Amino acid sequence: MRDFLKPNVIVSKCLGFEACRYNGQVIRDDFVKSLEKHVNYVPVCPEVAIGLGIPRFPVRIVASDSVSLIQHSTNTNLTNVMNDFSERFLSELKDVDGFILKNRSPSCGINDVKVYRLAERPVSLGKSSGFFGGKVLARFAGLAIEDEGRLKSYTIREHFLTKLFSLTSFRGVRKSDKMSELVRFHTNNKFLLMSYGQKDLRILGNIVANHERKDPVQVMQDYEKAIRNTMENPPKATNRINVLMHIFGYFSKELSGEEKRFFSETVELYREGRIPFISALTMLRSWAIRFGDDYLMYQSYFEPYPDDLMELSDAGRKLEL
Repeated sequence: MRDFLKPNVIVSKCLGFEACRYNGQVIRDDFVKSLEKHVNYVPVCPEVAIGLGIPRFPVRIVASDSVSLIQHSTNTNLTNVMNDFSERFLSELKDVDGFILKNRSPSCGINDVKVYRLAERPVSLGKSSGFFGGKVLARFAGLAIEDEGRLKSYTIREHFLTKLFSLTSFRGVRKSDKMSELVRFHTNNKFLLMSYGQKDLRILGNIVANHERKDPVQVMQDYEKAIRNTMENPPKATNRINVLMHIFGYFSKELSGEEKRFFSETVELYREGRIPFISALTMLRSWAIRFGDDYLMYQSYFEPYPDDLMELSDAGRKLEL
């Protein structure tokens, strides 16, 4: 079992922390609850923070000559006060690692918020980010940022957790300002980073090699920017299979013909989408234990986040990336 540094996660307060939705309700979210013991949560409700009550009349994003946040029932323009709060709150955050925000919220939503035309009967013009959520995306680009709706997808949830705990681990390395810690981090994450792409792994490796003899602080900054870019999107199945076969090479001479055949069949089932990736990875992990390969056992690829957060269901639906 790996030891994980606790991520600091900003979360919408209505997701199980307080009955602060516009209708006075709270949303019980199983994933947010399951993550609670592994992270440091900082709950926030931007709408309550700017003085709106519970319950309250709904607010909408309205586009005319400009984009505004309007409480139509009271004819109140909340644009400036929401922008001021968002800038102030986000600028004061220290060591933040990720965000879980309420989907479709005109304040917290990140990509699926309706934008209306100003009229007595609002007409939807399309979708955008909420006022608070949009500023999160702009200020913290590259961090683990999702809404609770998308996190019901296994693929999205797995990538979010991998990114969240990997970047949190790097935060500990960055604070040390020690090149030896960066070398250790890069070595222990080699196969995880390889799964995102060989090109990205080479870029990160060159930064660690520091051929230009940069100051450690600058190297850390360069590495942080590069690893955020590397982990922007989930790894492709083809890349993951390449990593599986690369690790398999460490044991191929020690395994029986039947074991080799079974592993090949398992990889093919994953390629066809008939079994989850963890099935093949667990097989490799068991062989690393069996043959006592310390280098492999230290690889984060086998446990990128706490095992008890593994949940294969998609809550009854699939969401597109």
